[in-house]
Amino acid sequence: MAGLTPYIHFDGTAREALWFYATVFGGEPRFHTFAEFGRSDGPAGAIAHGYLAGSAVPLFASDVSAGEPAVRTQGLMLALLGTAEPDTMRRWFSALADGGKVVDDLQQRPWGDFDGQVRDRYGLHWLIGFEGHEANG
Repeated sequence: MAGLTPYIHFDGTAREALWFYATVFGGEPRFHTFAEFGRSDGPAGAIAHGYLAGSAVPLFASDVSAGEPAVRTQGLMLALLGTAEPDTMRRWFSALADGGKVVDDLQQRPWGDFDGQVRDRYGLHWLIGFEGHEANG
């Protein structure tokens, strides 16, 4: 694996979140529980390490143990710029917005390219963009 891969700590929703991201980006969620790792600092079924295998967008995730903070982002966006075909990027934007909030509509900008921002149902802020193409939807 090359490049930066976000590793997100969730407050008991890592399994649910990885399944959601698999429906958005593809791939197969893989999970290892606290029990599997011999950890006793959280519920046995909590996710100690999870990831999307074979996904277009790599993500790692886990549930926090007692006393650790869960993900909260401010002043940070996860940028997916030109990482897939425009139709795919549009689908990702719509899927991330489902249950979340559109911050700035996916639209063509004065310089000709398309981008938009969305905060998904888990609170992650995404910037989706691609080079100018005629709007298909």
